[in-house]
Amino acid sequence: MLRILVKLGKWTAIIVLVFLVSLLGIRAWDSQRGDPLAVWQTYVPHELTAAEINATDWAGYMAAEQRVFDEVKTQVSDRLDASERVMTNRYFEGAPMYPEHFRHDWNRSYELAPAGTPVGAVVLIHGLTDSPYSLRDIAELYREHGFLAIGLRVPGHGTVPAALTKADWPQWLAATRLAMREARRQVGPNAPIHMVGYSNGGALSLKYTLDACEHSDLTMPTRLVLLSPMIGVTVFARFAGLAGLPALLPRFAKAAWLDLLPEYNPFKYNSFPVNAARQSYLLTDAIRSQVLRMAGDQKLSHLPPILTFQSVVDDTVSPLAVMRTLYAHVPANGSEIVLFDVNRDRRFDSLLKASSLTAVNRMLAAGPQAYRTTVLANATENDDHTVARTTEAGQTATNATPLSIMYPANIFSLSHIALPFPTDDPLYGTDPDMSENYGIRLGTVAPRGERGALILSFSDVLRISSNPFYPYVHQRIEALLPSAAAASPAPTHQPGANGG
Repeated sequence: MLRILVKLGKWTAIIVLVFLVSLLGIRAWDSQRGDPLAVWQTYVPHELTAAEINATDWAGYMAAEQRVFDEVKTQVSDRLDASERVMTNRYFEGAPMYPEHFRHDWNRSYELAPAGTPVGAVVLIHGLTDSPYSLRDIAELYREHGFLAIGLRVPGHGTVPAALTKADWPQWLAATRLAMREARRQVGPNAPIHMVGYSNGGALSLKYTLDACEHSDLTMPTRLVLLSPMIGVTVFARFAGLAGLPALLPRFAKAAWLDLLPEYNPFKYNSFPVNAARQSYLLTDAIRSQVLRMAGDQKLSHLPPILTFQSVVDDTVSPLAVMRTLYAHVPANGSEIVLFDVNRDRRFDSLLKASSLTAVNRMLAAGPQAYRTTVLANATENDDHTVARTTEAGQTATNATPLSIMYPANIFSLSHIALPFPTDDPLYGTDPDMSENYGIRLGTVAPRGERGALILSFSDVLRISSNPFYPYVHQRIEALLPSAAAASPAPTHQPGANGG
């Protein structure tokens, strides 16, 4: 019997090996299709390592950041082939979305300072493939209320997609710690410091805060605000590194990429490398392990209040992980989760998956919880009017508050990328502010035609890029801040002295 089991084990191993080799072969073959890699997908700027970030200060980080952007200018923009010098390429100086032509390049780290002495500080951390642009509206809100706002450009972002083929999450965390040190230095030892994290920035904000619970030398944030936080990712991200193995051979370098797309967005990469998915998994896995360990050791009692905004359907992160990895373990400290339900208008009944219609129920835990829960949803079935259904911490009864916001008739849900952007955002808004122009208005694009004719991805066009409920998000964050009258008058929409 033992001999038979050994034979079966050998044959199983052989079958698995053949299967994996076949998959890698298919992946290598598939990577050969399409155009060769462009210079922005091959040139990797020289970012500071985690150790170098730990050893420098904010001025040193900003100087290093300037060197990175200088490299992109000389090694990428100045070396484009004639075929790449087109009006839809953000790296072409003649393109309308070339970031260096803007009054302020929001790809860079920035400071927005109030007119008077800051009453506190906020550190804002953007998402994966994104840039500091994504949280600029929230940064302005904080500045209006007397806070110094520090928008961090996470290493590997805001420059060229190839930068994410080498960046790693310890680098990102080191930069997060540096931004928090700078915030504390500028506002003194007693002023409140908030952290606002979007997507991967939410993961970094939480990881930093967990570390602060265990290391007294780290500044503990007074409050966390998380939007679409990357607390858990898809199963594929766990094994994404395998998809890039053929890239170890130079001939199959394109296998290091999950998406290779034109770069027409001035403040976000469209191309997506395997390493970015791998690093997101490693970061979320570290958070999950740390939360479980600290919960078991009764070390989460020092967590500050957390206010999270999350769509119940999210194709980028796991909404369930937000509840089961994070909120299932938060102490009774005034934390809250705000969930955006799908649009339950009957016109979408036959189009929405059953899993989408039941997503909100799967996220809501039974019985009293240590945190407050608010669900933004249709007032009734087939009604565009909306309500905020709130269950207080420790309670089970739900109170419904009517909202003045209608669920737009042509929107079936929010998306991962929509939450931090108002509908008048000049780049992503459905009703953009025309006083600012970044070369393209992605929120208004609604094309109809044949596949393959546009440089745009149809899946990206279908995905809503701004938040019709943003006024509610704005209101809830503003409620955390001192009154604007108590703060010094804020200057107009300009970066601070240290802005990029």
